[in-house]
Amino acid sequence: MSSTKRLTRAYENAKTVVFDDSSKFILFSDCHRGDNSFADDFANNRNIYFHALNFYFKEGFHYCELGDGDELWENLNFESIFEAHKNVYQLLKKFHLLKRLHMIWGNHDMVYKDPEYVKKHLSSYFEPIDGESKELFEGIAYHEAIVLKHKITGQELFLTHGHQADWWNYTFWRWSRFLVRALWKPLQVWGIADPTSPAKNYTELIKIERRLKKWILRNNLLITIVGHTHRPRFPEPGDIPLFNDGSCVHPRSITGIEIENGEISLIKWQIATTEDGILRVVRVLLEGPQKIRDYQRK
Repeated sequence: MSSTKRLTRAYENAKTVVFDDSSKFILFSDCHRGDNSFADDFANNRNIYFHALNFYFKEGFHYCELGDGDELWENLNFESIFEAHKNVYQLLKKFHLLKRLHMIWGNHDMVYKDPEYVKKHLSSYFEPIDGESKELFEGIAYHEAIVLKHKITGQELFLTHGHQADWWNYTFWRWSRFLVRALWKPLQVWGIADPTSPAKNYTELIKIERRLKKWILRNNLLITIVGHTHRPRFPEPGDIPLFNDGSCVHPRSITGIEIENGEISLIKWQIATTEDGILRVVRVLLEGPQKIRDYQRK
């Protein structure tokens, strides 16, 4: 199956979420939450991520995670990841209980495409202090894609991970997972990167973006927001509307996309030093805000 067919299938089967200009969304992807070992790239930014996510929760945002939230290639199961970043999952649970959590699976957490796997591993967790199981993400569903549809204009934003344009990591993800666990994870401590990852292979990154743009052109310039490559993208109105929210494993920072007041922005959260030497987590606007209607298909 070609990347065009995979993307089209994801769009046709996508979950629809209706929004308007009063709606607020934060889009993150590629958190790669791990087990807090030397290979856990998320661990370096977990305090930044938690602070940012807590801000968005208090401000009434919906949280959309565009795939690769959990690192289930390097790690055998969700339980070890949960124990390593329990405070993060407790915060995500708050979004879930208020129906403000929208999850998409990527290639590194592609096991979540199986509803039975999700139900078994994410519905509850064992709390050793109380000696009993407690509810976590009861009834949660992961999707390959989500379409945000404006209730007034009908304008659509297509959200997906983007690995549909990466034939190796979509079709042969089980083989890639085996290589990562058996080979690249042990070598990561020596600084040797996985060559199959588009985030670390510029040639593959460009090919994937080219395939995504080709699909967008075939679909009447549908606004498409992805992750996967870890490279933030924010096109100008009139350009091919391919957005990328970046990742949460940049060195000492995380990037994401905000949708608020009918506008879209690319943002970064990072640690900054104040004049009196205090370290603070701050939000930095990278691009936008830009009216979403400025990208309206003709």
